[in-house]
Amino acid sequence: MQYTKESIIDFIRSNADHPMKMKALAQALNIKSKDYARFRNVVKSLIASGDLIKLKRGQIGLADEMNIVVGELMVTKSGTGFLADPTGEQDIMIPSSALANALDGDKVMVRLTGSWSDRRLGTVIRVQERSGKVIVGSFQQGPHYAFVKPDNRRIHRHIYIPSDRGGGAKDGQKVVCEITAFEDASQSPVGRIVEVIGYPQQPGVDMISVMRNYGFTMEFSDAVLAEAEKAASGLQDAISNRVDLTSELIFTIDPEDAKDFDDAISVVRKRDGYQLSVHIADVSYFVTSGTELDSVAFDRGTSVYLPGMVIPMLPEVLSNNVCSLMPNRKRLAFSVTMEIDKNGKMLKWRLQDTVIKSQARLSYEDAQDFFDNGLPDSGGKSKVRRVAESLTIARELANKLSQQRFKNGSLDFDLPESKMILNDKGEVTELGSKVRLEAHRLIEEFMLAANRAVAFEVFRLGLPFIYRVHDKPDLEKLEAFSHLMKQLGYKFPVSKNIRPKDMAKFLKEIHDVPEADFINELMLRSMQKAVYQRENIGHFGLAFSHYTHFTSPIRRYPDLLVHRLLRSIEKGKYPSQFARRIVGVIDNVGKHCSERERIAESAEREAIKIKQVAFMARYVGDEFDGVVSGVTNFGFFVRLANFGAEGLVRVSTLEDDYYNFDERTYTLTGSRHGKKYRLGDQVRVVITNVNTENNEIELGTLQKKRTVTRARRPVSTGKSKHPARQKNKVAHSGKRRGTGKATSKNKAKNKNKGKSKNKGKRR
Repeated sequence: MQYTKESIIDFIRSNADHPMKMKALAQALNIKSKDYARFRNVVKSLIASGDLIKLKRGQIGLADEMNIVVGELMVTKSGTGFLADPTGEQDIMIPSSALANALDGDKVMVRLTGSWSDRRLGTVIRVQERSGKVIVGSFQQGPHYAFVKPDNRRIHRHIYIPSDRGGGAKDGQKVVCEITAFEDASQSPVGRIVEVIGYPQQPGVDMISVMRNYGFTMEFSDAVLAEAEKAASGLQDAISNRVDLTSELIFTIDPEDAKDFDDAISVVRKRDGYQLSVHIADVSYFVTSGTELDSVAFDRGTSVYLPGMVIPMLPEVLSNNVCSLMPNRKRLAFSVTMEIDKNGKMLKWRLQDTVIKSQARLSYEDAQDFFDNGLPDSGGKSKVRRVAESLTIARELANKLSQQRFKNGSLDFDLPESKMILNDKGEVTELGSKVRLEAHRLIEEFMLAANRAVAFEVFRLGLPFIYRVHDKPDLEKLEAFSHLMKQLGYKFPVSKNIRPKDMAKFLKEIHDVPEADFINELMLRSMQKAVYQRENIGHFGLAFSHYTHFTSPIRRYPDLLVHRLLRSIEKGKYPSQFARRIVGVIDNVGKHCSERERIAESAEREAIKIKQVAFMARYVGDEFDGVVSGVTNFGFFVRLANFGAEGLVRVSTLEDDYYNFDERTYTLTGSRHGKKYRLGDQVRVVITNVNTENNEIELGTLQKKRTVTRARRPVSTGKSKHPARQKNKVAHSGKRRGTGKATSKNKAKNKNKGKSKNKGKRR
């Protein structure tokens, strides 16, 4: 009998009146003995996905028939658990008393027990699989026993450490532990120390703790390093077999402290428009499928950018050397040459394997200084003078590409992004907001164009491909956003057929209001996340029908796969053997790398907050102006002016009235005097306490600042002095530039530190 996952489920639903053991189920389905092993694996995969469940006596049944749902547990800081229903129904809430011995991140079996306030309730009846993650925390040595207090506040259990499992840890040190036993929910989990990180105030301990908490490592195995060295040695062998573009005026624009130059540009004016070439480091030549080097790159999925350091996807011999498009060095590239008309519309393109030689290495500041001030009458930077004419043409073209994109409805969220300057101990010496230069926008536009051209190239051939997609917003979330805007005095029309243009028009209308940053942020939260997948549904945020990631293979694995797919095309098709397996590869890479990207983003946010909180500890007792950035039933958050750090004003500290929270308008209102605190309000606060252990800044209010007229936010001029902007989490153009500079001492200490290539926007 032929069987699939669907047919097995259908058979159990239609014919089995009770749960059955594996062999009985196989017999009922007439599975032959030679097919039993495969059948068993299919059933196991259905159990793993939560469609089927395995009961205590080995019997297998349908989860939904027994009011059971299987999934990954998420525990809040308050201790309540939630389980996402794989069918798409509302999440299941699990009270802390019903979590049994489950921990945040575990795969659990939950039985539905009823409902409360229109929310489904459940109880954990079994932990099917531990998350497998190690736990980072503080080692506490008591008089009779030792334990680890987890840094992750979603883990509400201390881990008991037997005396012979302490690993030499001392009281107060940061450690990494793993759970070795946790069966009885009435007792603490038992664990062992696998690594001692150091005391919290020691240099580097904070960032190493973040790395370990998210499972990151800087190091590569000896085998991977050996493969990378061997691959790097093959550079000269490939140069002669490529289109030679070494005589063209090609140059790079990157952060001042960058080392991995993964893209270069060249642009010329034509009679009917422009010719733009984007040259991308040809990583796929050096990192081939099936190698240990490729396996590690896939596992990492992306480079991770923490303050003052980079956790690279590839070893340095490749990322910072033979793959890096350094000036005056012959390098392998995958080049996209685009013909663009006078209005910024792309007409045609071609893809080539090339060898290039960058003629100049410019920083963003070099390019911006030229845009603002031009070349001096004499002298000046020779590297800028060499490419001055090309820069002028590039600026002109980038403006037309940008106008064309925004005309079509592309969204560009204006959100502040933290900027940090670190010393050689990893301490923040300056904290502020980044300035998004016109030079940044220029490179972003060119990378967007190249990514789009590549997506078009494969789509028109009708071949399986990995796209960067961004789905339409969820209607329910948009309606909630619209309701909130109404409470704030703005009209945001919602429909199931909403277009990017509609949202872009609204953002333009509120661009100059004081709370614009938070409206941008709230709209962003109401939208879907961009992901990698085979099905092309377009990119809503960019208003692109076809889009992929091609421009950063040094730091993103999907880009590396895109290069391989392009190179595999022969006469408009994939080779037959390659075509048979590539669909599964694309789906696997898409799912895995989308998840790795989310993990990297979480780690980056946590690391930035740790540094911000540590920096603000020196200002306890000081007063600051700020803006209300979030409102909850227990208080409101304030983003401190000039620093970007956020603190919390608790309702319990507001002594002038009794305050009530309106969840429909996200407003706290005094019951007697009617004073309100809402998003975007300007307030004067004092820092009352900084808790570095819990990573919190506590604030108190002095008075609410009232303004008679709404201040206008400065309008972006493209000059280096316009307000800071944040990367767009919805989408990434392909360039991701610096998370902060490190000192020269720090750079010497670790070549990867300080080169954080935060390339603009994650599209």
